[in-house]
Amino acid sequence: MALKPTTARPNHRASRKGLLGIFQPAPPAPVTLTDPAEIAAKYRRWQMRVLIFYIFGYAMFYFVRKNLGVAMPFMGKDLGITKEALGLFLTLHGVIYGVSKFANGLLADRANACVFMSTALLASALLNVWFGLSSTVVAFGLIWMLNGWFQGMGFPPCARLLANWFPPKQLATKFSIWNSSHNIGSILIVLLCGFLVSGNFFAPNWRLCFLVPAAIAIFAAVLIWFMMPDTPPSVGLPEVEGTQTQAEEHESQKDFKAFLFKQVFSNKYIWILSAANFFVYTIRYAVFDWGPTLLTEAKHIQILHAAWMIAGFEIFGLIGAVLGGWITDRFLGGRPVRACVVYMALAGVSVMLFWKIQTQSELLITGLLCATGFFVYGPQCLLAIACANLATKRAAATAVGLTSIFGYASTVLSGWGLGFVVQYYGWNAGFAGLIGCAAIGTLLFITAWPAKTHGYKQ
Repeated sequence: MALKPTTARPNHRASRKGLLGIFQPAPPAPVTLTDPAEIAAKYRRWQMRVLIFYIFGYAMFYFVRKNLGVAMPFMGKDLGITKEALGLFLTLHGVIYGVSKFANGLLADRANACVFMSTALLASALLNVWFGLSSTVVAFGLIWMLNGWFQGMGFPPCARLLANWFPPKQLATKFSIWNSSHNIGSILIVLLCGFLVSGNFFAPNWRLCFLVPAAIAIFAAVLIWFMMPDTPPSVGLPEVEGTQTQAEEHESQKDFKAFLFKQVFSNKYIWILSAANFFVYTIRYAVFDWGPTLLTEAKHIQILHAAWMIAGFEIFGLIGAVLGGWITDRFLGGRPVRACVVYMALAGVSVMLFWKIQTQSELLITGLLCATGFFVYGPQCLLAIACANLATKRAAATAVGLTSIFGYASTVLSGWGLGFVVQYYGWNAGFAGLIGCAAIGTLLFITAWPAKTHGYKQ
């Protein structure tokens, strides 16, 4: 008789050896099924549950990370903080986030994913409470840097589990669907914070942008801890077809390091894609983080309308990412890099049109922002898929973590750099730099065009 999905629980009582005990991978559960049809049915149930819950879980990280963008204009006025200082918050957070994502990717490849993720979300939520109750620039900077570290623990376990639960021939589609968590979280938090500071429902208070999302994230962290599985063997299922590699159960640390060096750090295409990620994220975060400030100051748009415009950027980003994953699996033989070339080039065109076309039409401004989101989120999602497949499921979190060092190093440009340029040279100079980033990113994707579909055959 098939086990019901609700009877399996993530094993949080692992041996105290290794990575802080509770972070160890859940051990294999007894296999009770022999009928292929029953196994397939159980697999479908768990795959759906994994996909839905990890979309929800990662979206919650955005509640306690991307709330700062809407609060920034009001923090600046209330506390007299300059754009350069606000941009420095974004840069420090982003650089530490990228380093954390890489370091925790190394750990997440050999850890219990749901415990890893829920612990990070809880810590990030508590830091948001502290941030919302603080009033000095030094405190803001230190808290947001710490938040960057715990935020970096959110993505690696997702990358690891998706590569464990879905075969390579489906990963682009499923990963792009999961990638909607970025957009869902961004849309919901920018709208929530827009309402909180608009004065339409509450007395305008930027501190609510941190306290309210933190409460929601704490609830989500508890839910993830108790509801999510680790790998298929942890719930009595076999490995996913097409992802079988050499036995890992008794693999030594030395063997694992050798595998990482061969599959990740010696792979030139993973390094090229990591470099491209720098320019993808520069555009993505420049628009999202500075969008409310740009629209209210340069376009004279009300904050609530600006929040809806940024939400449109994310909504169309979601569509662009999912469509890119489907195109990759359906027409490109599982080679996402080739779709990235087209997406990145068109992202540059969209940014240029947004910059060059001078209009007071909020509809046209929104349309250009939506086009930019559509084309930026394609490569943001697809290059992670490419790296996860090239590294295989055993090193997916490490490979994606490596790309993140480059991606979030981009906040030196999109955060402090853009804040400095706009403070002293205006928005036109900032947008000229973003167009250059799109051009360089496109050239890097072209260089990675010959990359293989995946690394399992090696």
